[in-house]
Amino acid sequence: MLEAGGISTVTYTNARDIAASAGNPRQIFLNYPLGTPTGRPHDPENQRSVLREGFKLLENADRPGIIVDLSDTWSDSHEWMEKFMTDEQPFISEDAEARRQELLQTAREQKARKLQ
Repeated sequence: MLEAGGISTVTYTNARDIAASAGNPRQIFLNYPLGTPTGRPHDPENQRSVLREGFKLLENADRPGIIVDLSDTWSDSHEWMEKFMTDEQPFISEDAEARRQELLQTAREQKARKLQ
């Protein structure tokens, strides 16, 4: 709706394959853990840098469907990629992990009830 109304948009994503299939006109891909599409938490300089790339894309995009892959890295280690969606996620806070475990337990219980 925004694009049709003449308002240009940029979306930020951590899931390039999903972003590519979405067909948004302009996208910024940041190879960081899901939930951090605009930079590292508590790192305003990194966040500003990522947002600036989106503004550049708004200015310079010459066609729809552009995805800009940023070269920023989450860490020198790829451990976070290897442990993604496992119980050993190295980047999740204790509170977030506790909530994640609660949700997993609820999902297991719901599944068990459906199987009964």
